[in-house]
Amino acid sequence: MVMVRKWIQTAEPKKGALHRQLGYSISESIPQGLVNEIDQANIGTHVRGHKVTSLLWHRAHFDVNAQKRRG
Repeated sequence: MVMVRKWIQTAEPKKGALHRQLGYSISESIPQGLVNEIDQANIGTHVRGHKVTSLLWHRAHFDVNAQKRRG
C-alpha cells in the first residue's frame, strides 16, 4: 500500500509574503478577486499591473486552496 502524505495540512506559508509581493500592508486585506485573477492567469501575463511570475502564481494558488479549506 502506498502512503499518501498530506503535506498541505502542515504547510506553513511565509507570513505576509503575498502581501509584500503585491504591495499591500499586512493590516490590509488583499481583494480575493485579485488573488483569483492571478490564480487563473498564465505565467508571464499582467493582472491589474502585477506581472504574474511563477512564485506569485504559486502563492496565489496556495491562498485560493487555503481559502477552500477554511470554508
